Amino acid sequence: MILILLGPPGAGKGTQAKLLARDLQIPHISTGDMFRDHKSRGTELGKKVEAIMASGGLVPDEVTNALVKDRLSRPDVKGGFILDGYPRTTAQAEYLDRLLLSLGQKLDRALSYEVATELLVDRMSGRRSCSKCGAVYHVTGNPPRQAGVCDRDGSPLVLREDDRPETVKRRLEEYEVKTEPLKRYYHERGNLSDVQGVGSPDEILAATRKALGLLP
Repeated sequence: MILILLGPPGAGKGTQAKLLARDLQIPHISTGDMFRDHKSRGTELGKKVEAIMASGGLVPDEVTNALVKDRLSRPDVKGGFILDGYPRTTAQAEYLDRLLLSLGQKLDRALSYEVATELLVDRMSGRRSCSKCGAVYHVTGNPPRQAGVCDRDGSPLVLREDDRPETVKRRLEEYEVKTEPLKRYYHERGNLSDVQGVGSPDEILAATRKALGLLP
């Protein structure tokens, strides 16, 4: 099964990708993981991405597409895979369609996780990260044992700039503008299913499996 997971920041698609990968026994592929893999191996693509990011630039489609092509050439994806964070634009979606066709594969489903903006702002602005180890907590959903202090190493917890309410709202607005055409692209091809991203991870997983027509 080949799946694409769509959803705004804070919708929980990363968590669902991991749970689905476990259940379906197929790889979970994220753009972040691909970047880190190439960087750690010191590949030409990795060096190119590192230079772009170090200069504060955005990684262009041709570089991201090349990373995806390289990843999908590996034998572990023959039985299917889950894409998380790619494609982000209709141009990338069109490239992916051509790539899958060349590999004799096709997309089964694009899942769009739907969550109200107010809930997303609450989820993300309530997150706190360890200033040392990076562990993530939530002031109500997953609080540390001692307020403001990491359970692992006792370091102070901080509110990241990305998680400030005003920043979250701006990121959500940007996501909506960029992703609506992508959702429309898959809807027109009959490949899109909406999933309500509200509830516990297991409840959302059950809704995801139902959208895919999988038995409990």
